[in-house]
Amino acid sequence: MEQNKKDRPSKKEKQIDEKIDAYRTKIKDSEDLKLRSEVFDTATLKALYTFANKGIIKAMGGVVSTGKEGNVFHAIGAEDREIAIKIYRIATSDFRKMEDYMLGDPRFANIKHTQKGIIFAWTQKEFRNLQRAAEAGVRVPAPMEADRNILIMEFIGKDGIPAPRLRDVKLEEPEHIYRTIVSYMVALYQEAKLVHSDLSEFNILLYEDEPVIIDMGQSVLLDHPMSREFLQRDVKNVVRYFNKLGVKCDEDSLLAEITTKK
Repeated sequence: MEQNKKDRPSKKEKQIDEKIDAYRTKIKDSEDLKLRSEVFDTATLKALYTFANKGIIKAMGGVVSTGKEGNVFHAIGAEDREIAIKIYRIATSDFRKMEDYMLGDPRFANIKHTQKGIIFAWTQKEFRNLQRAAEAGVRVPAPMEADRNILIMEFIGKDGIPAPRLRDVKLEEPEHIYRTIVSYMVALYQEAKLVHSDLSEFNILLYEDEPVIIDMGQSVLLDHPMSREFLQRDVKNVVRYFNKLGVKCDEDSLLAEITTKK
């Protein structure tokens, strides 16, 4: 039986499929095969190609970091700007843990409570949290686009080399970095009405001698039932790290500084 015209793939769909097949032929070693199966499923590749077709992505680079839930890739965007592409793994992410961080968030009250639905919502959550943080004056990677499980944002680094995490550098002026981070924690709480919920030397980059806060997917609004506990954990992590560097700070004082209305 002849296939109906409406069921036949369009010219653009054929081009997308050809691009996907061409990409797959480049993947040879076992590590890349594993990466392809966990990150680059067909739907994700199609979404990336759509971004490329719009000129948002000009060239895709390699992995710059691997997290528990997703990978971050270096890429070149419009006007040859360096960008970061974060892709959440749909098949292997702990979506039930993600769901816990969305409790009581009116922005995601109507999401589908499936693995795919939670991960798509999580991607949008990180995008919107980054927007709120940036609007409050917090130095974060500037968010650019988000679709499905893909988040495109500013690349923090240069020439494909990502800025180091705080834990991986020797700080020459730890007091200055501490005070800057505190100002960001205050702005997050007072202006953006957010708690990072996983703040530590692992989620702060040092770029051009200034801290940049990353990984805000788990950040929660202040009315989240666990926001106070998450804030206390952030405070404990920051104080512990900077105490080791000789900075005089304590949890009670920092918590009061963050939560006291100006």
